[in-house]
Amino acid sequence: MLIVPSPKDKPLLATTEPPAFEIVNAVSVSNLLLVCDHASNRVPSSLEFLGLTAAQLDDHIGWDPGAAQVARILAENLHAPLALSNYSRLVIDCNRPLSSAELIPEQSAGVIIPGNQMLSPQQQQERINQLFWPYHQAIDQLIDARLSAAAQFHPRVLLSIHSFTPSLHGELRPWNIGVAARHDQRFAQLLFNVLGEAADINVGFNQPYNIDDNFDYTLPVQGEGRGLLSAMIEIRQDGLKTYAQVMDWANRLTRAYLQIEPQLIGLLA
Repeated sequence: MLIVPSPKDKPLLATTEPPAFEIVNAVSVSNLLLVCDHASNRVPSSLEFLGLTAAQLDDHIGWDPGAAQVARILAENLHAPLALSNYSRLVIDCNRPLSSAELIPEQSAGVIIPGNQMLSPQQQQERINQLFWPYHQAIDQLIDARLSAAAQFHPRVLLSIHSFTPSLHGELRPWNIGVAARHDQRFAQLLFNVLGEAADINVGFNQPYNIDDNFDYTLPVQGEGRGLLSAMIEIRQDGLKTYAQVMDWANRLTRAYLQIEPQLIGLLA
């Protein structure tokens, strides 16, 4: 049986390790808030890589490869605030409801996660308290600060950046990029329409994923739950292998957002 150190014996995060989140452009006049839930494959040293190899953690089960790079460039291009989770989705998935079995997954894509087996309620709660809540409280604070700002700010737009695997369960996914939304799909529809004008890419709407209250947390709670126009972007990972590809997607999204921004401001008026 795997023995996991008690939180009382060894703290989850060492004092030398990064906090649960990173904020870019905290002070900004943009009407857009960017988030990246699966930005990192970092594991706290106390968890000893969760018993996985470096290659396993670097694979898609550990994070969304390329998503953070796109989000950072997009934040720079649009002068928008960006919140990034600093730890692997295998330690705790910041885009899963607390009731989800995938919050702290015992396996992912057929890979057993040794460091997540037979965790006590106390060990699970420590990850929630030290990694999940701080990330979402940071997003809350960004939203709160901007909602209380001057009238010229329109801080009611949230865009979540993710990436997805080219195939799942042996089935190829034809979309180069997907746009997803929950009940209010106005922002997502505008993005989809503009991105779909390009002849060289296949754009999915609620493909390869839709937004599900039982599966997703950030958009249902931080997006529509806070009254923000919100959408999720999913970029296929084989299109994010080089810096040039990352730049291309970031610039495509920049142009698309700037094209629809006047319409968004009209929706927020």
